[in-house]
Amino acid sequence: MIADVFRRWKHARRIVRAKAEIAGRDPRPGAPHWLDAPLIVSLTSYGARLAAAELVLASLLRQTVRADRVILWLDEEDLDRLPGGIRDSGAEIRVCPNWKSYKKLVPTLLESPEAYIVTADDDLYYGPDWLEGLVAAAKAGAKVACHRGHRVTLEQGLPQKYDNWQRNIPRPDAGKLIFPTGVGGVLYGPGVFHPDATDAGKFMRLAPSADDVWFYWMHRLRGSEPEKIGGNFRVIEWPDSQTQNLRATNLGTGGNDRAIQAMIDAYGWPG
Repeated sequence: MIADVFRRWKHARRIVRAKAEIAGRDPRPGAPHWLDAPLIVSLTSYGARLAAAELVLASLLRQTVRADRVILWLDEEDLDRLPGGIRDSGAEIRVCPNWKSYKKLVPTLLESPEAYIVTADDDLYYGPDWLEGLVAAAKAGAKVACHRGHRVTLEQGLPQKYDNWQRNIPRPDAGKLIFPTGVGGVLYGPGVFHPDATDAGKFMRLAPSADDVWFYWMHRLRGSEPEKIGGNFRVIEWPDSQTQNLRATNLGTGGNDRAIQAMIDAYGWPG
């Protein structure tokens, strides 16, 4: 009980500091990215999590390096629920089919396949140089870069159970077994994906709640060597954003393992 109270107290302090940090950022646009193609930050949200998404957008729109576009993808039914802070944020508000968590990348990929696309989650605090780090990795040659990633561990040449992977790698690394996790944000370079990446029929059938698994397969099939940048990525979740937590669902019910097996059955192991 005391430990739980202490954890809640620490989290509350982090939230206060995060809000103050965002409010104190320079309101002027960040530096140009100088990449060889457009840079788009893409995310999605829904229903009760829109309040948290307002804070997320505030952090994404005040970065030390600026994106050309920041797009929030929604179901049409959520348009009427938007807080005023999102409508006036400067982000593009777009509507797409209800592809669940895939909405944060697939619609942008369909619309702008030539762009560098950076995904973000709708419930987390992102620091001021979050985007700058990913852009620096792309300039150095990374086709896929992430702030937070796992390392796939193998047994007889195939992935072990997801819970047995080396989780949340604490230092920079790169290679075909680096598994980017969307929670920290992932940069995808132009042309990095297999043509099936945007096939809704396939991803909704094979990995309906495991978009990280699907996207890993889709860029690995094209020979990617994902890069994990920086040290430990601290996950700071905004309050009241975790009523439906896909990460907990996949971990707690074996959703990732089912998706991994389905992908192996359909495409083989690209490692």
